[in-house]
This record gives sequence, structure tokens and C-alpha cells, in this order.
Amino acid sequence: MIEARELTKRYAGRTAVDRISFEVGKGEIVGFLGPNGAGKSTTLRMLTCFLSATEGSAKVAGYDIYEQSVEVRRHVGYMPENVPLYPDMRVREYLLFRARLKGLLHREAGAAVAEAMDTCSLSQVSGKIIATLSKGYRQRVGLADALVNKPDLLVLDEPTNGLDPGQIRQSRDLIRQLGERHTILISTHILSEVEMTCGRVIIIDRGRIRASDSPRNLVRRLRRPGSLLLEAKVASGASEKLGRISGVTEVAMSEDRDGWTSFTLSTDPQEDVREEVHALAVAEGWKVRELASRTASLEDAFVGLLASGEAEKAESAITASA
Repeated sequence: MIEARELTKRYAGRTAVDRISFEVGKGEIVGFLGPNGAGKSTTLRMLTCFLSATEGSAKVAGYDIYEQSVEVRRHVGYMPENVPLYPDMRVREYLLFRARLKGLLHREAGAAVAEAMDTCSLSQVSGKIIATLSKGYRQRVGLADALVNKPDLLVLDEPTNGLDPGQIRQSRDLIRQLGERHTILISTHILSEVEMTCGRVIIIDRGRIRASDSPRNLVRRLRRPGSLLLEAKVASGASEKLGRISGVTEVAMSEDRDGWTSFTLSTDPQEDVREEVHALAVAEGWKVRELASRTASLEDAFVGLLASGEAEKAESAITASA
């Protein structure tokens, strides 16, 4: 569905996107992640023909973004981070207007708008002025706009920006449903949403792709440690004994009131040491009040990857100055 090769965007004095190459297959839901200023939105705008590339090439749904930009736009539904709605128009009126702009005839435009409003749960506000809608409903109108021409590819730039937790959950469920009929590329900062929604993640930093894999594989590849929380009444030497358990890489201890001691055990991401910790507590006669694990997450992998990139950058700078 997307084939990008050496795609580059330069502005005066800086390179926003630096020779990136990636593919997105039909039917995939792919998260496009990176810190602020990494080049995410610039890449999405080039792929949707809102911004021209400086170098490189890309095809969307088999059409070239340079030579066949009109065809690309017919096959793409794009929802930017700040949805540019007309606040004085009514919801259905606005969507009909957008459908006609996208080339739909009058009869098919009406059916397409009705379907998009139903998909995005907008039927109950179809006659309301857009300016009177909540942030969540305005986001839905923007998504319905992206869906109205029934595109093969949906490109969503920060689709849950500014939404409350309930609205974020609704958006997540809707994206999953849309993934059954569309290829979806999502740019977002909410890593937990990506972990629950996307089958693959592309991480971009300083204009370059740093990783591309499933969330689970990224965590495994980067070997970000998990952690185990233990709260118990223990005797002296407990930290050393916990540290000798296979799979435990580090032990941090803090003593609470009434003799209870809290331990945070950093663990190898491939190992679950809860049984060994419990067996040690039983053997030593410790009273245990809490034993809980926290597995490494996509956020851990993301932070670790960016941290390693900063370290590489600093090392390169030192080498160059030497």
C-alpha cells in the first residue's frame, strides 16, 4: 500500500526527513512514532501529497506521489492533527461539501456521508453547527471526512489529541474496526494506544527510521528489563539473596514504617522470576505483603531506543572533535 524509497525533505538550514525507506502492506495498522520534531508529520504530508519531497520516491496504492498525485489523493483519507473544519457549517452539510470536493456525485455523496456518520457515531449530531460540538465530536467529524471517499489508506495524525480517556477508548475501538476494511498509518504520542492497536511500529528520530517491528519484538530486541515489586518483612542480607536469583539484574531497596521493606527487582525481559522469589521468601520465613511484576512495555523500548540514539550522537561528536 505504501512504498517509500530514500524519501527526503529539506528546509533552509535543516533536514526534516533524511532518506527514509519503508513499506506498509495492505490491511496493516502501523504506528508511526517519534519525539516532537522527529519528522512524523512531514512524512505523512509528503505521502498524502500535501507537501512535496526534496528527494526520493514513494508510491501509495500503486500511484506515484509526484506524477499521479490526484490518484493518490483519491485513494487516501487523511486526518491531520488539527482538523481544519468549517465551524459555521452543520455536520452533514460539511461532510456533503467534502464528499463533492472529493469527486462523489450527488446521490453517491449522500449515501457515503450517511455511512461515514454511522461509522463515526455522528448521526445524532448531523444537524448541529460544528462550532457547538465538543472536541471529541469534532475529531469524529474529521475522521468521517477522511472516510467519506472510502479510501484504501487512512492516514491519521494524532487522532486522539485532546480527547479524554473515555473518548480515547472509543477512538481505539473504532480504529480497530476500521482496520478490518482499510490500511491505517497512525502517528501518535500515546504509546499504550499503539501497543493495543497496531500490529507494527515504525520509530523515527531526527528524520531517520530507527526501528520497524511489532511492539512485542521491539521490546525483545532492545531487551528492556522488566521489574518485580516485593514488599515484605525480611532479615538482613535480603538484597544480596534476591540479587543471586537467576534473571535478576539489579535490586533496589527502601524501608517503610512498621518493619516492611520494599524491593524493586530489575529482571531480564525473557525471564519470570516470581516463583523463585516466592520460594526464597518461604525458605527464609519472610512475611510477604505484595509480589507483583511489571513487564517491559513499548514505552520502555521507545525511551531506550531514543536514549541509545542520543548516546551514539554524543559519541560521534566526541570522535569528530578528536
